[in-house]
Amino acid sequence: MSDKQKTIKQEVTLEGIGLHTGVNVTMTFKPAYADHGYKFQRIDLENKPLIPALAENVVDTARGTTIAKGEARVSTIEHALAAAYSLGIDNLLIEIDGPEVPILDGSSIKFFNTLREAGIEEQDADREYFVVRENVRYVNEKTGTEIIAYPDDKFSVDVLIDFNSKVLGYQFASIDSLADFEKEIASCRTFAFFAELEPLFKKNLIKGGALESAIVIVEHEYPQEEFDRIADLFNKPHIEAKQGILNNISLQYSNEPARHKLLDVIGDLALSGRRIKGKIVAKKPGHFANTEYAKQIRNIVKFEQKNGVAPRYNPDEVPVKDIKEIMSILPHRPPFLLVDKIIHLDENSVVGIKAITMNEDFFIGHFPDEPVMPGVLQIEAMAQVGGILVLHQVENPKEWSTYFLKMDNVRFKQKVVPGDTLIFKMELINPIRRGIAQMRGQAFVGNTLVLDAELMAQVIRNKVIKN
Repeated sequence: MSDKQKTIKQEVTLEGIGLHTGVNVTMTFKPAYADHGYKFQRIDLENKPLIPALAENVVDTARGTTIAKGEARVSTIEHALAAAYSLGIDNLLIEIDGPEVPILDGSSIKFFNTLREAGIEEQDADREYFVVRENVRYVNEKTGTEIIAYPDDKFSVDVLIDFNSKVLGYQFASIDSLADFEKEIASCRTFAFFAELEPLFKKNLIKGGALESAIVIVEHEYPQEEFDRIADLFNKPHIEAKQGILNNISLQYSNEPARHKLLDVIGDLALSGRRIKGKIVAKKPGHFANTEYAKQIRNIVKFEQKNGVAPRYNPDEVPVKDIKEIMSILPHRPPFLLVDKIIHLDENSVVGIKAITMNEDFFIGHFPDEPVMPGVLQIEAMAQVGGILVLHQVENPKEWSTYFLKMDNVRFKQKVVPGDTLIFKMELINPIRRGIAQMRGQAFVGNTLVLDAELMAQVIRNKVIKN
């Protein structure tokens, strides 16, 4: 799987009627630059306002997801977003000349086909993921809704629905890979109960509803006159109806409603602004819960951007470099060797471990009754980890040493005490040039950031090379 962002190769247009507004709209999908994300643009309004498709811009979830910025709104966006997300598209400008995305056939398939026909191309920018590192849970006890994300190395979704319905029953749907979206999910249509139609109509909703764009479930037996009355209300032709499915069409799948709910989950989670690596399990999901969950993800992403993400550390895994290999690279020796092992190392980053015990000699005087690791030694340990990153890229590292040039933006967030295990993450800010290395360093205890700093060092060949 490519880790580059993607957009479409050329603009494509489709049109149709909005489910709730009944307004005919035209929408055009256009290529967008890297890191643009999904944005809707109301080209029918003055100044053509842009509305980023992000969870914090959700203003309504009644029978669909609506986003707004100022007075500009676009509703029922989930089916289009599900198609874009499933195709791996990260950046789109979506121009629309009305307040609602067209319902089309009530599914994502026409959006999916239209976007695929436009062609998809990679962009010269890395894709950023929301990686589920620990369970992320949303619960609404009132509705019985629960959404949980579990750590996994790929995106998958399980959905369970229960409307206490004799017709629907208890249904389950799942998708193990977005590669299956077209075949398994994209064509699954939205649905409503017959008893909901008149109340929804009186709320000024489903003006553009049609039997071609939704599955209507008849939960109870009604006289034919009642079906005719509702048909007249919507200015639709009379049909013979019975308990079951109003339009008497065959479901594409016995669990098509559950599959459509899964489609909605994907579309709404696209509002998180990130591709997700994790397994989503959603019980009785709906647009409100889905978008609230997307907000949770957004908040975690913002926290991680501000505080960093602690590298995963499993003490049972064999280190990339053990203490003997570290001593073959660094000139430091006890008691001033402050790195125990390296658990990750590539051309641009390194992760090192330092276990803090009461046996450290600096605790004798810092402080006898309140042992705290000196901040200057935390910086030194961080620099030694960074030295591993720099020196492993030169031949014969024993012939070279790294020397501090400066430190910037040093922030100590929390005390480091005996019993803590420091996890240092160092990343190059710029490629090493003329022996100058500039790095961003972070130190964690568990998931807690305790130190953040920018370090600059110079790699210099030793004047005396010892065997």
